[in-house]
Amino acid sequence: MRTILFLVQKEFLQIRRNKMMLPMILIMPVFQTLLLSFAANYEIKNLHLGVVDNDLSPASRQLVSKFTASGYFQIKDAGFSTAEAAEDLARDRTDLLLEIPANFERDLVREGHASVNLTANAINATKAGLAMGYAGGIVRDFTPPVPAPAGSRRQGVEVVYSNWYNPRLDYKTFMVPGILGEIVALIICFLTALNIVREREIGTIEQLNVTPIHKWQFILGKLLPFWILSLFMMTVGLTAGWLVFRIPIEGDLWLVFLYTLTFAPTMLGLGFLISNFAESQQQAMFTAWFFMIIFILMCGLFTPVESMPQWAQWLNTLNPVKYFVEFMRLVLLKGAGFAEIRQNLMTVFAYAVVVNGLAVWTYRKRA
Repeated sequence: MRTILFLVQKEFLQIRRNKMMLPMILIMPVFQTLLLSFAANYEIKNLHLGVVDNDLSPASRQLVSKFTASGYFQIKDAGFSTAEAAEDLARDRTDLLLEIPANFERDLVREGHASVNLTANAINATKAGLAMGYAGGIVRDFTPPVPAPAGSRRQGVEVVYSNWYNPRLDYKTFMVPGILGEIVALIICFLTALNIVREREIGTIEQLNVTPIHKWQFILGKLLPFWILSLFMMTVGLTAGWLVFRIPIEGDLWLVFLYTLTFAPTMLGLGFLISNFAESQQQAMFTAWFFMIIFILMCGLFTPVESMPQWAQWLNTLNPVKYFVEFMRLVLLKGAGFAEIRQNLMTVFAYAVVVNGLAVWTYRKRA
């Protein structure tokens, strides 16, 4: 242990002297949490709305007013030609087309219901889906300024929604916990890979290779400082998320730090494994980024894992970031306890053992 402590002391001295590494540890977690939480947002506003009102009645005008008053839509074009409105949609001048047929108000008075036509520009499927969701909600809640026909009941059932775990449907509440997990995984994997390859490039690692220390001592001495720093980065990220976004912390914080201690060796071992085969910092960076971009895009941060194809869901069982993002949302938002995250924790622990075992096995003392 005395040998490992000397190695840990050496690593902290190198981290303190490295002008690039300290900003990555101190500034990047806060900067990325703030930037991604504001930018990565599926709540779309200022959608361009095209309107073709063939009725020009008080009911149709009120329906159009509800669209503009919602805060999600801005009328980009209003006219009487469906062909011209469709052309605007095709040329990306509008995102959604609302077409109100003639006799709209008359049908409401006589029959108690009427139809409208909604057409979305679905080049961006996510944007189109949200636009249709907003528009569908506005149309369903529309109460026309006309008397109900005799003997009819417009509202037989009242639907009351109750949103659990995120009552205000604030997208930042959903995103920030996942972003924190992704940032910790990304930074510690990059730092480990680049740190070891940098030592190889400048020749200082050869001084360690000629000493009688064992491989496991060398790797443990290299990984322990970044293991400790992962807790620091998680603390900084949680503090920034709570102060700026007021994210709820329903679960126990000790679970968060316990899981971080278990998860960090997985990414540290992966970074060390990459450094064993990389000959330069550039090569290590591109290799680490190759894996991390796959992990991030498939971890469920931006796209639900359940909506992926079956083969992608099977492949995702090898994605360590997926387990971290899932854990952060379970504990911080739902208040899950140890029993609920135990399987997740055991999977990550097994992952860490395998990856670090491979790192030790593939490391060679080279002259």
